[in-house]
Amino acid sequence: MIYILQKEINAFLHSLIAYIIIAVFLTSIGLLMWVFPDTSVLEYGFADMSTLFNLGPYVFIFLIPAITMRMFAEEKKAGTMELLLTKPLHDWEIILGKYLAGFVLVIFSILPTLLYYLTIYQLGNPAGNIDTAGTMGSYAGLILLGGVFTSIGIFSSSFTENQVVSFIIAAFLCFVIYSGFQSLAALPLWGGIAYKIEQMGILYHYNAMSRGLIDSRNVVYFLSVIALMLLLTNFVMSSRKW
Repeated sequence: MIYILQKEINAFLHSLIAYIIIAVFLTSIGLLMWVFPDTSVLEYGFADMSTLFNLGPYVFIFLIPAITMRMFAEEKKAGTMELLLTKPLHDWEIILGKYLAGFVLVIFSILPTLLYYLTIYQLGNPAGNIDTAGTMGSYAGLILLGGVFTSIGIFSSSFTENQVVSFIIAAFLCFVIYSGFQSLAALPLWGGIAYKIEQMGILYHYNAMSRGLIDSRNVVYFLSVIALMLLLTNFVMSSRKW
């Protein structure tokens, strides 16, 4: 697994993909938080980071699939997948190595936004007038959300050799799992089970963590979705043996 992790991280660092993705994420979030008047914290007048945590997931829906679309698809297209499988590596070591490499890049994308927190902390009146507990809970939720989207991207990349197809499938699945259940629950069809349907989606648990109380049930939900996607990826890889 360490071999795969190092291989993928080196591949990112020796290409422009990682740098472009991090730059696009930070630039887009920076513009939304500080420049665009409709979402700028300077115009809003309150010391919080709701712009990052409300709009960041939608930026992730496009950026994380761009990170993961090459993970397996490129290996298959280049014909190096068979070579990789001949090495003394278990399927799970390959999957986890690629997943962790993508997840590390996502975390590196998020870390610089701590500067936004420090800036808003100082801009508060008085200084420090910001809901730190809620902010840290939101950061935890954003990191776990990045982990879920990375696992979805890995799964999408595992059953195609076309990176564009992988990107489209991953972006669609990320959007549906993130906000699709809430939209579905809003339909006047479900009666008393609408709340249960809403709880099946990521947005419900993500919003719960943003309140600053990190409930173990929400953490278990995120980890369960990640585990499910990685299990599906392993199933796809195992199917080559049938």
